[in-house]
Amino acid sequence: MSIKGFKISRFLPLTLVLLGAILSIACENDAKDIDRLANIKAEEAVDISKDVTVVYSDSAQVKAELKAPEMRVYHDSTGSYEFKKGVQIIFFDEFAKEMQRITSKYAIQRTESGITEFRNDVVITKVDGTVIKTEELIYDENQKKYYGSQPITAEYNDGRTSAQGTSFTSDANFNDIRFTNGTAIHFPTTDSQLPGFGN
Repeated sequence: MSIKGFKISRFLPLTLVLLGAILSIACENDAKDIDRLANIKAEEAVDISKDVTVVYSDSAQVKAELKAPEMRVYHDSTGSYEFKKGVQIIFFDEFAKEMQRITSKYAIQRTESGITEFRNDVVITKVDGTVIKTEELIYDENQKKYYGSQPITAEYNDGRTSAQGTSFTSDANFNDIRFTNGTAIHFPTTDSQLPGFGN
């Protein structure tokens, strides 16, 4: 009887220690999981679409066509559309002929404010051959105008005229671009009449 009692009293504390250690580890893991879950920020609800083509029309008339390898739609208060992998938008006239196109490596459309931002290698190509390049292009839908705070260059369709500026504003069709600190270079043709300056 005394031997059995001795064995029980000797092994019972060891069993309790092991059981306590297991329970403490389990509780520690549970506490860590709870802390980790509590610290996770609620993720925004977002839909991601691949290889997107969106056609914009008004009164059955196609106005523009958007193409992008990826489009993210955020279902928060802003309701933004984001194009992290680039975008191309082609604009059409009333006869469904292309007027101009915009491409960029990044874009975001903020529907609440009516502002669309194009960034990184932004290129505007007009149907007449004029090419405009900048790193930032912002469209204000309410005012129907483009603007940007980054340098801009324009190569005109005659192949001999270019203009640069440190920033700009423009109408929606890029027919009236106002350069800030603008400079222009024009290369005349060989038969152009230049002023004689008195000689």
